[in-house]
Amino acid sequence: MSETALKRAPISRPDRVREILSMYTDQSPGVLTNLARILNHGALGGTGKMVILPVDQGFEHGPARSFAPNPPSYDPLYHFQLAVDAGCNAYAAPLGFLEAGAAEYAGKIPLILKVNNSDTLYESVDPCSAVTASVGDALRLGCSAIGYTIYPGSSERNTMYEELRDLAEEAKSVGLAVVVWSYPRGGKLSKQGETAVDVVAYAAQIAAQLGAHIIKVKPPTEAIEQEAARKVYEKQKIPVSTLADRVRHVVQSAFAGRRIVIFSGGPAKETEGILEEIRAIHSGGGFGSIIGRNSFQRSRAEALDLLGKVISIYRN
Repeated sequence: MSETALKRAPISRPDRVREILSMYTDQSPGVLTNLARILNHGALGGTGKMVILPVDQGFEHGPARSFAPNPPSYDPLYHFQLAVDAGCNAYAAPLGFLEAGAAEYAGKIPLILKVNNSDTLYESVDPCSAVTASVGDALRLGCSAIGYTIYPGSSERNTMYEELRDLAEEAKSVGLAVVVWSYPRGGKLSKQGETAVDVVAYAAQIAAQLGAHIIKVKPPTEAIEQEAARKVYEKQKIPVSTLADRVRHVVQSAFAGRRIVIFSGGPAKETEGILEEIRAIHSGGGFGSIIGRNSFQRSRAEALDLLGKVISIYRN
């Protein structure tokens, strides 16, 4: 960890990490050890909170759209070093990026291999990512977890659910944790509905039911997509007026907070908007954030400053 990250390092709260691990007592010692590695690493190590750097955008959106705003980020090693120096809990990327730096950075930061990906050269209203790496690759590269994206709402969702079931079973059998990106998307969901509070909460529940240890969702909006759900939200007076309220509800939807739920940083935006969102996630009981474009598309100094501020919010 860098000197800057060490200065930010919180007082360890091992009881909180043990409490989180106790929510996964059905898992093997290997899985628990890898979850502990992520929870205990970096500037937030031992707090029960996490900030992860994900860099799958080159595959998902193309190199220029992803890296041209900050040209040094075309280099895979740039991202390893950024994650280490920022004091992140883990670094997540597709196969090629991890292969490029896993040996040089062995033991310096927990790795998450993104085992499925899609591209924008052929877009569909009902997306289905291709499996692009294996559990064996994750073991070979020394990863702590695999990551997999599902698109609840897509007509191809059953294929993704079944693929995830097989990959998760294999990963758990060899002691790897499972991280699920759960992003509702599909022909029958409106664009607004992709981040509606009822849909995001449902997406978190689906990921938990599919066996995810860590669930990544987008910050939910106040919109409600499903009319059947709207009646329940109104009748039960479920609070959704603030982002903190909505985050609390999404975490509750992941087995009453017994599964780790983290929130994406989303499209690039101004620093204060990001920090305001992070404060609400923290206030609502979110376990942390996974911030990609909003960090690596800035200069290295600006990215370290932003991630330092994000980490400081979660430390308090």
